[in-house]
Amino acid sequence: MKIASKSISFLTLVLVLLTSFSVYGKDGAKKGDPVNTRTEINEYIQHHLKDSHDFHLFSTFDDNGVEHHWGFPLPVMLWGENGFTAFMSSEFHHDDDGTVVVEKGDSRFVKLHSRIYELNAGETAVQFDEEHHAVNASKPFDLSITKSVFGILLIGLLMLFWFSRLARQYKNKQVPTGFGRVLEPLVVYVRDEIAKPNIGESYRKFTGYLLTVFFFIWILNLVGLMPFGFNVTGQIAVTAALAVITLVIYVFSGNKHFWGHMLWMPGIPYVFRPLLGIIELIGTLVIKPFSLLVRLFANITAGHTVVMSLVAVGILMQESLSATGSTIVSLFLSLFIMLIEVLVAFLQAYIFTTLSALFIGMAVADDHHDEELHDELGEEIEDTEVIRKNFT
Repeated sequence: MKIASKSISFLTLVLVLLTSFSVYGKDGAKKGDPVNTRTEINEYIQHHLKDSHDFHLFSTFDDNGVEHHWGFPLPVMLWGENGFTAFMSSEFHHDDDGTVVVEKGDSRFVKLHSRIYELNAGETAVQFDEEHHAVNASKPFDLSITKSVFGILLIGLLMLFWFSRLARQYKNKQVPTGFGRVLEPLVVYVRDEIAKPNIGESYRKFTGYLLTVFFFIWILNLVGLMPFGFNVTGQIAVTAALAVITLVIYVFSGNKHFWGHMLWMPGIPYVFRPLLGIIELIGTLVIKPFSLLVRLFANITAGHTVVMSLVAVGILMQESLSATGSTIVSLFLSLFIMLIEVLVAFLQAYIFTTLSALFIGMAVADDHHDEELHDELGEEIEDTEVIRKNFT
């Protein structure tokens, strides 16, 4: 249990360090009433699903109606017109309307709709068009440590720590102890139930990637259910990056049979082979990775939206059900959906990993047996094993 206790201690230390930054959140602005209308709730849900340059845990209002934000800032790193600029996101004071201007040297930055803009030279305030888009500012190259980046780095370090300890125990021919006992059956499951059946004899070459992507997605999905504001797998850029990695692996691992059957499909009249080759190429390079990224992104985003919407029931139905009744209904429905979301967290990691293994297996599969089922002209012939079975 030493590994588990060290992991818990590490997470506790991280949380303590992060909460120590919450003092900066006391810089409040007079915002009026808390979020309690349908429009405000919808905007809050949309804001929660987006990536952010800081962690906003919750807000409180004092007797004077001044809103106090509680959370901690993250580093902002930008490459703009005047070169590289870095500062903490607390300098925006939680403003997301372009009101607060941060001056760094000759550059001025504002935050608008969760994105940072650099004002044009000589401008002191952002100006908007009819659709509330900035007209006198441009987007710098953003290298900031956002919530999603922070989550990726945190989970990556934890996975490196856990699996390096597990690998060291295997290397020393020891029975896994501590948290390794939790990881071992999952590792065996991914190897025996996902990698082997879908890839075949060369499964060892790709098991490392499948294990990485399975645990990475699964842990991030679980962390996304916690009240820290994480929504990493709900960011389409993250799911797209994972899908592209899978695409690169099975494209560059594909053997001659894979490309031959795709571009010049045997058993098909020659006049249709170029058209089918184009269709297969589009399916391999576009449709397969697109299905991977959209499935994960859509399911996680939908789950977060449903959970937060059910929580909002306690606010929207106060007049019809009273405060107590609406709270009980909201709590019951939210807990029910959260249990389903725990299952979905594992299911989406399993589906992504299984489809990745399936695509890789299709690319590396030996097709020598299938070649015997076609003659020199590409015409289908009966399998010799079938002929022998029918004869006997």
